[in-house]
Amino acid sequence: IRVTLDPARLASFGITAADVSQQVRQTNADVGGGRGEIGQREQAIRLLGDANSVQALGGTTIALGGGRYVRLQDLGSVTDTVEEPRVFSRFDGAPVVTFAVFRSKGASEVTVAETAERVLDGIRERHPEVEIRLIDDTVFYTYGNYEAALHTLVEGAALAVLVVLLFLRNWRATMIAAVALPLSAIPTFWAMDLMGFSLNLVSFLAITLATGILVDDAIVEIENIARHMRMGKSPYRAAIDAADEIGLAVIATTLTIVAVFVPVSFMGGIPGQYFSQFGLTVAVAVLFSLLVARLITPLMAAYLMRPADADLEHDDGPVMRGYVAFVGRTLRHPYLTLLAAVGVLALSVFFMVRIPGSFIPPEDVSRIQISVELPPGSTLEDTRRVTVDGVRHVFVLGGSSPTGERDIRRASVSVLLQRLDHSTLRTVVNGLVDAIPVVGDWLPRMHNPGRTRPQKEIEVEVFERLALVPDIRAYRLNDRGQRDIAFNLLAADEAALNEAVARLEARLRDEPLLANVSASGALPRPEVQVTPRAAEAARLGVTTRRIADVVRVATIGDVEAALAKMSIDDRLIPVRVQVDESVRRDVERLGALRVPTHAGSTVPLSAVADITIAQGPSTIKRYNRERQAVLGAGLPPGVPLNTATERFKAVVDQTPLPAGVRVAESGDAEVQQELVASFGQAMVLGLMLVLTVLILLFKDVLQPFTILLSLPLSLGGVAAALIVTGNPVSMPVLIGMLMLMGIVTKNAILLVDFAIEKTREGVDRIEAMIDAGHKRARPIVMTSIAMSAGMLPSALGVGEGGPFRAPMAIAVIGGIIVSTALSLVVVPSSYLIMDDLSRLLGRLFGRFVGERDEPGPATTAGEPMSEAR
Repeated sequence: IRVTLDPARLASFGITAADVSQQVRQTNADVGGGRGEIGQREQAIRLLGDANSVQALGGTTIALGGGRYVRLQDLGSVTDTVEEPRVFSRFDGAPVVTFAVFRSKGASEVTVAETAERVLDGIRERHPEVEIRLIDDTVFYTYGNYEAALHTLVEGAALAVLVVLLFLRNWRATMIAAVALPLSAIPTFWAMDLMGFSLNLVSFLAITLATGILVDDAIVEIENIARHMRMGKSPYRAAIDAADEIGLAVIATTLTIVAVFVPVSFMGGIPGQYFSQFGLTVAVAVLFSLLVARLITPLMAAYLMRPADADLEHDDGPVMRGYVAFVGRTLRHPYLTLLAAVGVLALSVFFMVRIPGSFIPPEDVSRIQISVELPPGSTLEDTRRVTVDGVRHVFVLGGSSPTGERDIRRASVSVLLQRLDHSTLRTVVNGLVDAIPVVGDWLPRMHNPGRTRPQKEIEVEVFERLALVPDIRAYRLNDRGQRDIAFNLLAADEAALNEAVARLEARLRDEPLLANVSASGALPRPEVQVTPRAAEAARLGVTTRRIADVVRVATIGDVEAALAKMSIDDRLIPVRVQVDESVRRDVERLGALRVPTHAGSTVPLSAVADITIAQGPSTIKRYNRERQAVLGAGLPPGVPLNTATERFKAVVDQTPLPAGVRVAESGDAEVQQELVASFGQAMVLGLMLVLTVLILLFKDVLQPFTILLSLPLSLGGVAAALIVTGNPVSMPVLIGMLMLMGIVTKNAILLVDFAIEKTREGVDRIEAMIDAGHKRARPIVMTSIAMSAGMLPSALGVGEGGPFRAPMAIAVIGGIIVSTALSLVVVPSSYLIMDDLSRLLGRLFGRFVGERDEPGPATTAGEPMSEAR
């Protein structure tokens, strides 16, 4: 209900808009008034002052003082209308009423979407005259990621099993190894449910990441069983002996993977929010795979394998014979081999540190989020006109920033794209037709129901067109609703802060590595400043608070909490009292507003205050009690976050800033630093846990370092894979490097464990190491290829969430190939070097340590101990 007062009538009656608003609020209300006891019964006393209608409200008596009064309708007009719009929403140029549905904490967004759609269907049936359309949702991405992750899991598992079949060439052994996948994965989902985890991008990533690992232990077990069967043993005896021989190595490899991944789940900060479910999911999955490998695989092999199955195996091929000969030569010069490995490592580090870094790879989510900002002082109509004109398939929320702040000169624009086509077959076929014209003669193009043009290309075209629109500042927001690069400018002095923003923004706009550079938080806006004349105001008894009340109520009405309410149609409708809008458009009329004095009379506002048009801050933001402005920029296509951030910092260092102004990172750059630091801590903790596990299992202090020294061998493969594919070092890549720690230790453990057992049996250490390479190279290569095959569907990056999974899989595949080749050569030499070091330390410090009592032959019952010795 709007009460629009006439300034001339207010002046003639000697009353202000603030007084009218106060009287309306105090008189127009139903209020509880006490308790009565009439007729020996108790009654509640209620004061009924609500007008209940616009006509009755217009007849409200307004006291003028001195016994005079006037009707409210005599001071202006009283109308039943709508609130002054401060926000608008349009879809494809048409005005719409929009609402959003958010999930509550702990709820599934898929369930929320299904529930919301079911409720809306009921509303559509009851109100067919109203059209309710879905504008945008993020649930399709969740569905797509779920389907893509399941497809990747199944495809990776099938490829891993196919690799086992190609190596073992026996369907029984392949089936026994393949059973480990469902027996490990399905209980993992059950454990995830018990721990309160959900199926999301990160937890699915953990499952797909562990696809190759889940079959790893079973492959090692079944290959060792097949080797014992080739010795002439029955399947039953081969299963027992092989499981006993390989047991320690399998347990060690699994526990090292658990030790590597569990610390990731307990990282702090924002990265910890991403990985709270990741590490534990991988750990649970590999623990289930260990149970399957130690219990189910030997059992099935003992009763399902046949002696004839071992006859299918061939003797050593030329590759194996060449490898054994090569290892024999390297073991004659272990220190030279180690020196060559150090050279390879140095070269790997050289290339690795030159690969740019990023936080999260950009994804195609079929949506471009744009923030549009008009100059300070723009009206809501200006925002409406600029953002909607000539634009289609766009949702515009005007009068609101992307962060939810109400601001009539801002608009949040969502450019909704056609869903991307994720069909692998269609992509491959159409790619062949486009690349090889001859193929098109006999292979027709497949119809594409979705979009094939990348989102990045569309973004470039959108911003090229927006650049032609005058007097706007438009920039893209990433999937997290933030700028790709953001830096805080902090200062105690507002003028120095504004000057620093102006200098930096001018310099950064010329940088080709940055896009859409803009500042927010310290831009000045035009404003009308009312400055009381202290002496005159005090003489007349006019306070600053009273002046503020008069101006506020006259121009926009009172604050929401102080507005009168009127009950209409069982709703409380606010009553806003204000002066005619013409006052807001004319400084002279604003100065003519009457202000009550201490004596009860009124004087013009211009008599007690100076009214000027000046500039002031549009918003005042603080960070740690300092004035804050945010300088943000986007990433041009192909420019990684680290490269742009380093250039940003270089420009800041080269720009002289006013005293007291400092620059601090925020946004993705800050989170990326926190991510790298957290991952470094998690890796160090993981290495310490791995070392502890290996020392306890091997009962040796130095040889576990042989295994840890093999960890950097995968860096060269990671660097090569990232350079060839053009991927930066991002969060998924760090995850892949974490996984490689477990894979590389697995290869080293299999070699070292076999050599230690042979040397304890009295075999020469060089012969033991050569035999370890001969016996364990096959399962190492088999499991590495199986894990690479399991990662291949993820490396293709097909489906929703594919751009997130692809860099991780690419890094893992490259690291597996290089680390497997190097570890088969370097670990044997490292073993000899550590053995030499152990002997040297024994000679140096042996006199300070007591002799170890070696176990003698077992005694029989009743046999004296001396005779047994």
